Parts: sequence; structure tokens; C-alpha cells
Amino acid sequence: MSDVPPPVSDQPVLKLLNVESAYGPIKAIRGVSLQVRRGEISTVLGSNGAGKTTILKTISGILDPRKGSIEFKGEDITAQDPALIVRLGLSHVPEGREVFPLLSVRDNLAMGAYTRSDRDGVARDLESVFGYFPILRERAGQDAGLLSGGQQQMLAISRALMAAPDLILLDEPSLGLSPKLTKEIFEIVVRINRERGTTFLLVEQNANMALNVADYGYVLENGRIVLEDTCARLREKDDIKEFYLGMKEAGVRGERRWKKKKNWR
Repeated sequence: MSDVPPPVSDQPVLKLLNVESAYGPIKAIRGVSLQVRRGEISTVLGSNGAGKTTILKTISGILDPRKGSIEFKGEDITAQDPALIVRLGLSHVPEGREVFPLLSVRDNLAMGAYTRSDRDGVARDLESVFGYFPILRERAGQDAGLLSGGQQQMLAISRALMAAPDLILLDEPSLGLSPKLTKEIFEIVVRINRERGTTFLLVEQNANMALNVADYGYVLENGRIVLEDTCARLREKDDIKEFYLGMKEAGVRGERRWKKKKNWR
């Protein structure tokens, strides 16, 4: 969406090594290893139930891993308290927005900055998020629960920005939104990345949109990373085109090859 390259560093800001998490006896992710370089947008693609949300919950401390390690800015944050992880500079925008519905838009944004003591910086960032999402300025005094789904998503992203994070975990931002609104929100995510240098790890079912905005991608199936590459190269892979972008080829009788197996298996 932008021709300006992000200020990407070769140094990873986030590293997962052989991470395994479970819900009771059910393993959700199995031996996941990935890294996110500072200044880039990385994405994890996968179908419902693949384990994408579990990865983000494990990183942000909501869910403790059974095995493996997580490193953020060179510091081990494996199974650390979520409040500490936020203070280190990592914000999580959960699936379904989860704004505080009975608080005003302004108070929701203030909650995002609760770890900060630099009042001047908070004021600047408040103006910054109002610049990205002008509708939030218009609705600043309104209860967040009265916003539309798209406006709540804008608020959730803005609340994360108010913590002045180095990395934002963004879970299914397009969920329940129209294509037009999805495009608008992704354009703002790219602007934030380019203008502020904020790193993103994006989980998204809309593979076409995710591959167009992200720099590097991972494909997750049944809790395992089965493929990784730059998004430019992933978009050209036949399996990605067929199974994630809906570009299936027709067989000799004009039937879709829905029984084809993925090459990475």
C-alpha cells in the first residue's frame, strides 16, 4: 500500500523458539519458532483453529507456554506477567476488539497509556491517534460500546498505540468488517509502521490483504509453522494462491482440484 520501505533492522525484536502451548490436554501450537525484525510487519496466516490467536496470547503472557522460549528486545519474557510485558513495550490488540464499553473513547485511550508518566508524550500521542482516526476525536466523549465495529477496531488499535509500544500484536483486525473498512484500517496500520517505525505481528484470515501489507509471512497449520518466506515470494507460490488466495486452477474437465494436497506436507 506504500512504496516507502519500512525502517527494518536485521536484529529481531521478537524471537520464539520451539514454543508449545495447550488448553488443558489439547495442544494448540507445537514447536513454533519465528522471529520478527524491528520495523517490519510480519504476518501469520492460517485457517480457523490453526493456532494463530494462541501464538499471540502466549507471547503477551495471557497463556503460559508448556515448552520453548520467547525473547523480546533481547530479554526473556517466557511466561512473564502481562503487565510487565506491556511495560517492556509490547501491546496486544485482541480478536474482537475488547474495548471498555462503558468508558468513553477518551478514557479508553487513557487506559492505554496507564503505564506512562510522560504527560507531554501522552498528549502528543493522543493527537497522533486522532490524526490517524479522526472519527475518534468526534466521538471522544461517547461510550465506546456505542461505536460501530469498525470504530471499535480503530479504538483498540489506538489504545495500543497510547502505550508507545515497540511491537503491536494485532489479532484479526478485519473480523466482521466490510472490505472498504478493512482496507482503510490496513492502510492506517501501514502508515503507523512507516511513520512511527512501530513493528507489527499480524494474525489475519484475509490472506490477500495480509500478504499485501506485510513484509514477511509464516503459514500455520494444525499448530505448526509449515512455510515461511517474504510476502512477495509467498504471493507467488502455487499452494498459497490455491489454498489461501482462492486462485484454484481448473482440471481437464473444468472441475476444481479441491483434493490436491499441499506441497509442504
